[in-house]
Amino acid sequence: MTAAQRPFKVLGIQQVAIGGTDKNRMKKLWVDMLGLEQTGTFQSERENVDEDILSMGRGAMKVEVDIMQPLDLDKKPAVHTTPLNHIGLWIDDLPLAVEWLTAQGVRFAPGGIRPGAAGYDICFLHPKSNDEFPIAGEGVLIELVQAPADVIAALG
Repeated sequence: MTAAQRPFKVLGIQQVAIGGTDKNRMKKLWVDMLGLEQTGTFQSERENVDEDILSMGRGAMKVEVDIMQPLDLDKKPAVHTTPLNHIGLWIDDLPLAVEWLTAQGVRFAPGGIRPGAAGYDICFLHPKSNDEFPIAGEGVLIELVQAPADVIAALG
């Protein structure tokens, strides 16, 4: 597969998501000690998450560090059971990427393309493959994030 045949580009790292049972403990490190700025919060019962969105850098070079704890320790998804919960990648054309990757046998997690915590459209590659979709994250959850125009211009 050559880059010319792939109808989309991965532009860069959009986020790293870290899960734990107490986001205030994580905030002590990431905000108080390392100086990242909190730029938002997000809660979703469906996704069982209480999340603080932190950032470093500016403009198109900004990278999020999302610190997450479950709303309910006994429910799924268990955002705290894998400390490095997922990595997010900027994608220049998310619908085209999902269509093409699916046709290549990449497995996506349920939920399809939807608005994410930071306001960008997102979807997730499943961490485990199956017979129908033999390509997956090999244990890593990967979020594909639709890049806004300024990120595409800067990184594309």
